[in-house]
Amino acid sequence: MKYLLICLTLLGTTWAYSQDAKADGILDKVSAKIKGLKTFYVEFSATIKNSTNGTNTNMSGKGWVKGDKFSAVYGETTLISNGLKKWSIVKEEKTVYESDASGEDEDAINPKKLMTIWESGFKSKYEKEETLNGEKVHMIYLYPKNPKKANYHTIIVYVSKEDNEVKKAIMKANDGTVSTFTMTKFTSNPTIEDSKFVFDKSKYPGYTVVKD
Repeated sequence: MKYLLICLTLLGTTWAYSQDAKADGILDKVSAKIKGLKTFYVEFSATIKNSTNGTNTNMSGKGWVKGDKFSAVYGETTLISNGLKKWSIVKEEKTVYESDASGEDEDAINPKKLMTIWESGFKSKYEKEETLNGEKVHMIYLYPKNPKKANYHTIIVYVSKEDNEVKKAIMKANDGTVSTFTMTKFTSNPTIEDSKFVFDKSKYPGYTVVKD
């Protein structure tokens, strides 16, 4: 009986490892593809829900990425980063929040982070293969390596079997907020002018700039 229990434990450990290894292998391919692009453009739809506080928001967004630079627009918010500084422009507040690009903000989802969310502080687990909008995808769960310091307890990503691209991400926050991002368009290596990543204060008259 003791020998049988040892065998079952080893089998379970091996199975769990193979599942994680499979997920890591898939995500590594996605990361390699994104890093191999000079630029990319993405469009997405998003829903943000929280039954506790009554939040139920639907929006669409789009983003441009060129190396370490990015620009994105979704809802009432515009994000711009030139690789050194980043600006979050909130229209309804008429406020611009400026900070260093290297500063970590788990809640701020920029287009590059959205496509490679697992690269920063998460462990992965392969769940299953399923069909999403008529396309075969891998369903992979992400869990924070340091739960006490993370805002999200679970993130689920759906990766296309055919082109190794993220098609959907569900992000479950500790406060009960569930954010779902569905990619509706992805373009590899489009021409993007550097002016796309420049914050021009003259375009936002009356806005208050808050520096971190």
